[in-house]
Amino acid sequence: MESEHATGLRNILRKDGPRWLVLSIDLFLVWFSFVFCYILLMKHRGTISISILLCESIVVSFIYLFVFLVFKPYQSIVRRTGLRDLKLIGNCIAVAFLVTIMASYLWEFIVSDELERKYYFSQTQLLFHALMTGIAMASVRLFYKTVYHSFFWNNRQNAVPVILFGAGNMGHNAYNLLQLGSRNRYKVVAILDDNPVRIGRYIQGIRIRSLEELDMNLLERIGGAQELVIAIDNSSPERLKNITARAELLPIKIKIIPNSAALLEGSVATQQIRALKVSDLLGRKPIELDNPIIKEALTGKVVLVTGGAGSIGAELVCQIGQVSCKLVVLDQAESALYDIQQELRGFPCFDDFTFIVGDVRDKDFMEVIFQQYRPQLIFHAAAYKHVPLMEANPYEAVWTNVFGSYNIALLADKYKVEKFVMVSTDKAVNPTNVMGATKRVAEIAVSAVNQVSSTAFIVTRFGNVLGSNGSVIPLFEKQIDKGGPITITHPDITRFFMTIPEACQLVQEAGIMGNGGEIYVFDMGEPVKIMDLAKQMIRLKGLRYPEDVDIKVVGLRPGEKIFEELLANDENTEKTHHEKIMIAKVNTLDVAEKRKKIDELCQLVQRANPEKDKMQIVGLVKAIVPEFRSQNSIFESLDHLKEPLN
Repeated sequence: MESEHATGLRNILRKDGPRWLVLSIDLFLVWFSFVFCYILLMKHRGTISISILLCESIVVSFIYLFVFLVFKPYQSIVRRTGLRDLKLIGNCIAVAFLVTIMASYLWEFIVSDELERKYYFSQTQLLFHALMTGIAMASVRLFYKTVYHSFFWNNRQNAVPVILFGAGNMGHNAYNLLQLGSRNRYKVVAILDDNPVRIGRYIQGIRIRSLEELDMNLLERIGGAQELVIAIDNSSPERLKNITARAELLPIKIKIIPNSAALLEGSVATQQIRALKVSDLLGRKPIELDNPIIKEALTGKVVLVTGGAGSIGAELVCQIGQVSCKLVVLDQAESALYDIQQELRGFPCFDDFTFIVGDVRDKDFMEVIFQQYRPQLIFHAAAYKHVPLMEANPYEAVWTNVFGSYNIALLADKYKVEKFVMVSTDKAVNPTNVMGATKRVAEIAVSAVNQVSSTAFIVTRFGNVLGSNGSVIPLFEKQIDKGGPITITHPDITRFFMTIPEACQLVQEAGIMGNGGEIYVFDMGEPVKIMDLAKQMIRLKGLRYPEDVDIKVVGLRPGEKIFEELLANDENTEKTHHEKIMIAKVNTLDVAEKRKKIDELCQLVQRANPEKDKMQIVGLVKAIVPEFRSQNSIFESLDHLKEPLN
């Protein structure tokens, strides 16, 4: 427990003293330095005069007071004294020195009486005094700053010892934020960098070490550290993976700090230092889609986003909402729709946004929406996406993913919508589950309507989205927080990953560049092994596998693939203007014939019994998508049938 005296001292130090007190201390230092210099110099001459000393010291003090009032060095916060404050003090001293020199020359020129000339300022004395005053003012400030920080941080038992990675401009800014922030809870115990030029140099007396030194021996030498804080401007996934590859082996948490631009703007606090996310280590550079034509194409248009409260839909709405357009957001989830409505309230064009609770499967309701709002662009993100749930509920999967999509596509054609962009998935490629198969049927349905419509129908196909509802990342985080185990379905399972902003940028880019009939896919780099991802997430939390958190293999779920694909066996790609976006060349020869079966499927689902007719429903889906081969599912028995069940 702290003593009352220590607590009182802390409270005093925390307060910013009145500015007049700082000015008074500065003037005292000026006066004292002059007296000291006068005595030191005049003592050797044997001519010390108290009256002369007092008169000259008062004159010099008034000159310095005038300069201080002009430049205001006393307005700086003493406990945050930095290079800029010391430079200001130096400028004040230089100006005051020049004024005193000029005053001494003027006095010597005006006064001719020998008696008065004894009040002559020695130039050597004035120079010595200026140097001593500057050193004294700077020293007092730095001493106070050192005492303040020592008192609050060096002896704090709750301070978090951290290793700072980054010794460039970002590193310097981060050090000040971590070590010198007024509400700081961190203590920097070591600084690392991967730039050979910086190794061996110092920041605030701490030697910069090489990244290769980051090991258990270093932790022991510095007395331990709880966190590694990454502070670099070039935070590419490749560089972050290099850094974390060493840090993951140690019992420390890995965090990252916002870039230096945010630091310089003063918009960053230590509370904003966040844990490193898996999305930071995507394994490839984020796909940048900075196309000014997108904004131009959306401006002034009526844009309908279905499924606008889902993971993809919500981000899509937020991005489109930045543009001056009339935005109609539709979703059947009332609470989620309310959340996105509140999030958009501060947007400049919020008065032009409309939020509708509705179901894309309701033909009459959607007809009214189209009649009233006459959308010019549609981004169709409404769909069911969870593989095991849709495997157990194929009726709902077909009802929403197929019938709902087909319904919106037909209305888009009827009301002459300019462009219709559908969000699809890599699970539609050579599907092994009902969810993926229904998305493939929806792709075919959209393509079929495109062949006979003036509306441009476009499909975007991408992999798993990091951080989306129900995705593997949030699930793993919850399991880690509970102490494990993390459950994965197969040790060799891999997935393609992308971020939500990337997915939504692709959807918009496709909507603008597409002419109709295209299926756009990403070059998403190499697939990520889920076992490695799980281990990495454990280490990012500062925990060890399997000592702290174990990983349990529970077996593939119904319909689940080990490896995902972005292209089917009979598809190849065509390049676009963006090197990371391609067009899948899909066989469309039998689309018209398949449309008849899709009509049949939609009629069936409207009259079917969700439980009793599930085999018939899935059988018809397999007839439309012959490459659909079920895995670990009751529907495997349908794969050998040449004709669907009646």
